[in-house]
Amino acid sequence: MSQKIFPDALSAIFDLNDGMTLMVGGFGLCGIPENLIAALAKKGVRNLICISNNAGVDGFGLGILLENRQIKKMISSYVGENEEFERQMLSGELEVELIPQGTLATRCMMAGYGIPAFFTPAGVGTEVALGKETRVFGGKEYLMEYAFEADFALVKAWKGDPAGNLIFRASARNFNMPMAMGGKITIAEVEELVPLGCLDPNEIHVPGIYVHRILQGEKFEKRIEQRTVRKH
Repeated sequence: MSQKIFPDALSAIFDLNDGMTLMVGGFGLCGIPENLIAALAKKGVRNLICISNNAGVDGFGLGILLENRQIKKMISSYVGENEEFERQMLSGELEVELIPQGTLATRCMMAGYGIPAFFTPAGVGTEVALGKETRVFGGKEYLMEYAFEADFALVKAWKGDPAGNLIFRASARNFNMPMAMGGKITIAEVEELVPLGCLDPNEIHVPGIYVHRILQGEKFEKRIEQRTVRKH
């Protein structure tokens, strides 16, 4: 059996400890690593710094860890669906760093590419720019942003193999793809763990060189934040 394969989510996070920085894939509730989040809750690790597009919803996703007071700081671009998040932020219980969504994605990608910093016009002239170095290129001002340094990246894919090659399905690719490439240790839970050689190389989104641990997930709820249907 591949040394990358773990029997369950809890065993895969055996060395994930208090105070670590995590990238957590997903967009809203689409493509979140449900099993790994549940394992974090069960393990009870605390004072986590979580890099994620948003903070889940009350009672699900990263919202579970917020309710358990396991997250010390959220680094996100959107946090509008979580009342507990709002309460903790306004009361000062939770540190929050809001980042433009494109900058958040690029900081993840730069971590995967091994590029320590980059310049972007996003945030110039706003609170985002406070304390940051700026430079002018072609008469336009840019901010210097640093690549993230995350101890772990927790992602969810549709299919994977024992080598760690991953395929994402439709919009669930979202932040999962750049985060899978950006963590010092990347753990992927997959809906289908297939034998080596079953994945078409032309369809692989993240090669196994970036993925250190992989597990077969189970009981995916795949909740939807806001369901709107047409009236009859």
